[in-house]
Amino acid sequence: MNNISIGRALRELREASGKQAKAVARSAVMSPSKLSKIENEALSPSLIDVERILTALEVSDEVKARLTEAARRAATEATAWRVYRRTGLHKHQGEIRAVEARTHLMRLFQPACIPGLLQTPEYARAVLGRHCYTDGALEKMMGARLLRQELLYDTSRVFRFLVTESVIRWQIVPPAMMATQLDKLVTMSRIPHVSIGVIPLSVPMTDLPSSSFVLFDSSLAIVKIPHAEVTTSESRDVELYEKRFDGFARVALVGEEMRAFVSGVRDEFLRQQETG
Repeated sequence: MNNISIGRALRELREASGKQAKAVARSAVMSPSKLSKIENEALSPSLIDVERILTALEVSDEVKARLTEAARRAATEATAWRVYRRTGLHKHQGEIRAVEARTHLMRLFQPACIPGLLQTPEYARAVLGRHCYTDGALEKMMGARLLRQELLYDTSRVFRFLVTESVIRWQIVPPAMMATQLDKLVTMSRIPHVSIGVIPLSVPMTDLPSSSFVLFDSSLAIVKIPHAEVTTSESRDVELYEKRFDGFARVALVGEEMRAFVSGVRDEFLRQQETG
């Protein structure tokens, strides 16, 4: 089954269910026009698109497994950031939030900056502001990112974050704001179902921290590279990133050790502010 027959199958399933296209699109967190293009074979759906539509249609596990497997045959896809900018990056934030909402265990490794789910508004604005968005687009992105952070308080989920020491030291915002950001890391790490680990620069590395990635349960991995976002649900690829995450986790500071370490870096920023 190719992407075109997948689109046709999705349309037939929706019609058989008696659900209106607008209702399905809303539940699948996509525009009605996008759903229409997928159903009418004008747009090849991504694996995430297929999973969201099937969830919205409430199909049987057998049907969902069959169509999802068909989509997995072209499971690895790369979408350039310029495409997301053209269609609206805040919409993509909504798509990711929909995936996160169905995830029990989320594991994220970040060697470049504080993960979006843990960012303060000031830090988020500084990170997003480096991408030359218009004021309107920036505000939409800010709103979408802060909305995603609400998931962190859902006790039915487990979140595991790993960052390198360089992430907490790079001065993305002024020292006082960096201190506030690090305070937030310490605070969020005290939530029972949220684990935050920091990998010190002094420990032997098990792998090269070349790119950030996030794992949604054991079914999907999203890898971010400078020009694109790569999505894969191929089991061998997902297992590769799970092994990388586990390797980094073995050398990371967590719990009280992590909090003491981050607090020490925070104090350095505060002293820098006082003498600046």
